[in-house]
Amino acid sequence: MSFWSSSAMRRILVKEDVCIGCRLCEVYCILQHSQTRDILKAFMREKPKPMARIIVEEEGSLSFGTQCVNCDEPACVYACLTGAMQRSQDGLIQVDEERCIGCWTCVAVCPHGAIQRSKGRSPTAVKCDMCFGADVPACVANCPNEALVLEGDEAA
Repeated sequence: MSFWSSSAMRRILVKEDVCIGCRLCEVYCILQHSQTRDILKAFMREKPKPMARIIVEEEGSLSFGTQCVNCDEPACVYACLTGAMQRSQDGLIQVDEERCIGCWTCVAVCPHGAIQRSKGRSPTAVKCDMCFGADVPACVANCPNEALVLEGDEAA
């Protein structure tokens, strides 16, 4: 088993059978990544508006959150022209915004559709950062049905 194997890193698992599509994961993700950490200011006044790093997909009665799963073989890292997509020492895929040129190669190759274009002034890739520095990501901590579960040795 390699150092980067899925058992060595934190991941957010989705339980589709209990997701109700409430989108609270998106709301709390936006709040976590806002400048003010104030829900009204984040949604009404901040420019550019903070982006959710998790996206709720819905198809009929099925709904689930989609975010970066920190692939064992990350196509985004391999395809990045500038090296802005990197795997950190703790195994998470991160975006170095200083190196990102907004070519969107990572967006094109991500098999999970988990990387987005930023809405800010400078074009950079945006993806789940597991709420860097938090013990539990905001989406997991605030999911009312526990449809999002944190997996990994650091979460135990």
